[in-house]
Parts: sequence; C-alpha cells; structure tokens
Amino acid sequence: MATRSPLKFISLVFALSIPFYLAGALTSFRLVPGVSVSGLAVICPVAAALILVYQQNKFAGMVELLKRSFDFKRVRARVWYLPIFLLMPALDVLMYTVLRSRRIQVPLPQFPVVETLALAVGFFVGALGEELGWSGYAIDPLQDRWGAIQASLLLGIVWAIWHIVPLMQVHRPAAWIAWWCLGTVAARVLIVWLYNNTGKSVFVAAVFHAMMNLSWQLFPIHGSYFDEPVNSLLMVLAAAFVIVVLGRSRLTRQKSA
Repeated sequence: MATRSPLKFISLVFALSIPFYLAGALTSFRLVPGVSVSGLAVICPVAAALILVYQQNKFAGMVELLKRSFDFKRVRARVWYLPIFLLMPALDVLMYTVLRSRRIQVPLPQFPVVETLALAVGFFVGALGEELGWSGYAIDPLQDRWGAIQASLLLGIVWAIWHIVPLMQVHRPAAWIAWWCLGTVAARVLIVWLYNNTGKSVFVAAVFHAMMNLSWQLFPIHGSYFDEPVNSLLMVLAAAFVIVVLGRSRLTRQKSA
C-alpha cells in the first residue's frame, strides 16, 4: 500500500470545501441553529479520503475505508462506551452547574424524544463524513511520524481552522471563535485517545464527535446558553487529565485489530 499523505488529504479537504463556503456566504439558511449551509462540507473529509485511497488501491481501498463506518467490533473492552457516550453530557452538566453557580438564569434543558433522535442520527451521519477522513485516513500517518499527542494537536489545529469560515458565517464573534478553536483542539486529543484505545475504531470517533454536537444542540435553548469559554476550559481540562493523569501511553499508537 502506498504511503498515505496527510498533507495531500488536508489540501484536498480545503479545496473541496470552497463551494460549500461560497454557498454559506450566499444564503442565511441554517441547517440547525448555529450551523450555516457551509456545514454540508462535512462530506469533504470522507470525499478527500475516498479520492486518495482510490488512487492507491482503487475500489477495494474505498470499500475498506467505508467499512470502517461501523467497525465497532474493534472495541474489545465495553467499558470504553462510558466515556464515548457519557463524557460530553457529563461536561455539559458541569458547565450548567458552573453557569448556575454564577447566577446565570439558564433554563432547564428539554429533551423532546423525536427531535433528539433526529438530531442524533443527523449528527452521527455528519460525524462519519468527517471522521472517515480525519480518523480513518489522516491520523495514523501523523501518529507514525509525530506520535499521538503531537499528531492530535496538529490535526486539531487543522480541524479548527477548517471550521472558521462556517463560524464566521453564523456571525460568531472573534473571541468566541478563538475559545471554540481551543476547545476543538482539546476535543481532537480526546477523540484520538478514544480511537487509539478502542482498536482504532472510526465508529467510536464518529459517535463521540456526534455526542459533542448533540450535547451542544440540546443545551438550553438549542445551544443559545452554551458558554464557549467555560466549555473550552472543561475540554482542555479533560484532555490534560487524559495526557497527564492517565499517562502518555494512553494516546500511544497501537496495532489495529
């Protein structure tokens, strides 16, 4: 198999995203509150990965990549499903508590069943569009060269930059975007930690990614009370806990299942 090129992948992702950025600039339509039409660029990472694996291994490579969408059999220890599903809700509960302790009148969250399920499915599909690229294609060659932590930080920075145009299109202030980028880099560290410790499961990366977005959208009211500085600091603390307390080996690249 030819060596995968993260640089080619990242360049292709940004190139493919340009039409979506332009579409987001031409309409004020929102896919969900806080997400412009340019959010449809979630298909660009998987599209870039499929193009590059086709060049390397033709249709067989494309099929192998797409099969990783549901590679949950790689998860040997079921205990990992606890942080996969519960870490983000737990951080949001903590953020809610912090905001209330500051006497900010945050409404009680509402969880309408049908809407929550629809959001969960939509966010998972979108997360797969991203993680088949970020995790399924790019992270392993980056880890091979730089190690897990450095690779996580590098990919996290790229991931954050890729979102800046869509964030500007929904009129996020510069300070808000800066905080969001910090939290996003920390989030990539957490995703790589989970990915590495669950047999390199893209499914796991996508589920955690979807839980991040779902937790934000379910925060009162459709995330309008979501405090990005508090959230980002909590994400940084969680990532630091993984790196410092659990140990660097928890992020170290392991052999695929």
